[in-house]
Amino acid sequence: MVLMPRRVKYRKSQRGKCRGLSTRGDRLAFGEFGLKAIENGLVKNTQLEAARVAVARKLRGAGKFWIKIFPHKPITKKPAEVRMGKGKGDIDHWVCVVKRGRVLFELGGVLEEYAKQCFRLVAFKLPIKTKFVSRFHK
Repeated sequence: MVLMPRRVKYRKSQRGKCRGLSTRGDRLAFGEFGLKAIENGLVKNTQLEAARVAVARKLRGAGKFWIKIFPHKPITKKPAEVRMGKGKGDIDHWVCVVKRGRVLFELGGVLEEYAKQCFRLVAFKLPIKTKFVSRFHK
């Protein structure tokens, strides 16, 4: 199951910048524990799926896991050994634009130590630096 939008207004988009702080989604909303981004970057849909699978295997049905980000942005790529020009390449994958301070994942219904272990596995799958946050420790 690869995350991507069902339909979009524009098929291709420009890359743009990824600067600044997150103003939305910077607090825990559902679970007791979360994984927060501490740097800006792009997270691929395949990396999100890898993180989801890692947590599902670790939890074994216990607790509840929320993914708080979604890949809305298409990234295009031209095939290998193709000359310049002839337009923009085809869509290669989808990414989420993640800004500093954004809560990426949440976890509830498990002990703190277990949540830390789960999010440690998730952090290895992501291309950005993250930190563990808890509802109890401010």
